[in-house]
Amino acid sequence: MGAINGEAFIQRIDKLGTEIWFDGAKINGLLSEHPHFKGILQSKASLYDLQHDPNIKEEMTFASPKTGEAVGLSFLQPKSKEDLYKRRKMIQHWAAHTNGIMGRSPDYLNTVLMSFASSAELLRNQKNCFPEHLIKVFENARDRDLSFTHTFITPQVNRSQVYIENSKLPIAAKVVGETDQGIIIKGARLLATQGGLTDEVLVFSVGRFLFNEDEAFAFSIPSNTKGLSFICRDSFLGGDSRIDHPLSSQYEEMDSIVVFDDVLVPWERVFYYNNGDAAEEFFEECSFHAFAKHQVLIRQIVKTEFILGLSQVLIETINVREFQHIQEKMSEIIIGLETLKALLERSENNAALDQWGYMRPDVTPLKVAGTLFPKLYPRFMEIIQLIGASGMITLPTEKAFHSDIREKLDLYLQGATKTAIDRVKVFRLAWDLSMSAFGTRQTQYERYFFGDPIRVASDLYKSYPLKTHTDKIGKFLNLD
Repeated sequence: MGAINGEAFIQRIDKLGTEIWFDGAKINGLLSEHPHFKGILQSKASLYDLQHDPNIKEEMTFASPKTGEAVGLSFLQPKSKEDLYKRRKMIQHWAAHTNGIMGRSPDYLNTVLMSFASSAELLRNQKNCFPEHLIKVFENARDRDLSFTHTFITPQVNRSQVYIENSKLPIAAKVVGETDQGIIIKGARLLATQGGLTDEVLVFSVGRFLFNEDEAFAFSIPSNTKGLSFICRDSFLGGDSRIDHPLSSQYEEMDSIVVFDDVLVPWERVFYYNNGDAAEEFFEECSFHAFAKHQVLIRQIVKTEFILGLSQVLIETINVREFQHIQEKMSEIIIGLETLKALLERSENNAALDQWGYMRPDVTPLKVAGTLFPKLYPRFMEIIQLIGASGMITLPTEKAFHSDIREKLDLYLQGATKTAIDRVKVFRLAWDLSMSAFGTRQTQYERYFFGDPIRVASDLYKSYPLKTHTDKIGKFLNLD
């Protein structure tokens, strides 16, 4: 099969018949025609079409080592820095197509699954671990160009440092039984972005399971597996108009709770289970952090470039370029952008082969970026709001420009360098990115992309190679 196009993606999702609940009702009919999902599905389809664009196809695909067919380059297991640069180029193409707004473009989880498969040997000869299953699922995904959502967070019932669940029915998804066919999972997991809108759901546990080892597992199953359902949050879709809601109309990705109602996970789909050590050690030692953070940083750079461009267009529209406070704010975005670019370059320049012969980006600068961006992004949104000022509020709809008040709007809402309708388009975009329900979800999403920002910063501190620097102090002071 190889790399699919957008039409094939839409047809496959429509045929799944996945159980999805939205606003208290079970969704029936074609997902691609549902008003709250058609925008994101069309946007994803356009990404898959890029794999067949004759101008960039060679930068989007590579030959499968198993079938020889052209497959998506986000599945490439890099064995050289050249391979790493190829991956960067492909990720940039998809990110640029959505201006970095789509946080869960298919290449993110393709990359995650690739990183797991590239480190599968960590699971070899461990209790209840099946590295060969992981490799097979990856190869099948690569050669069929499957799409994934994922979930690795348990419901937030009690976030104290020590919590032992004691409810009669499982809340956090856990293994409740084993059969000849596989393991039985019951309970729920969070937070599946595009849950139900992909071919499969990748489920894996993160962290230590001192008391609940039955919650330590990893597997991948089709989204339409019996007993599996997705409960959607409220939609942040503002409407279909590309003027009124230029971003949410295309990129509202939806998030969902994943519910397992005695779901049978076939043995060939299980990577590990009931093994807290494997859940902790595999995630920390595999190449997930290096490759996932590499993909994310590339997207965030593209998104920051989009933010910089939008901010400048705002400035030109209302002619505030000469104010020094505006120049200072723009410098903040520029400094952030160039810092992110430098961290990406360093991660690639310092890449090295791991023990299995795969070229990993240097994870330290990627961790720095992962700690920095959650602080930069909210500030960037604030800068857009400050530049736009009251202009972010006085925004008529597209429909208003096709009414009897058009002449008044053209007169009173014109910009220094833009007609009224173009000025509204610019400000609508700024509003949808920074102030709408969709925009505020984007801010929260970027703030918590890799989890609690404090924990992310703590991990950077604990993993940073400090000894070289402390040794210098010891030598300077003649310390024993």
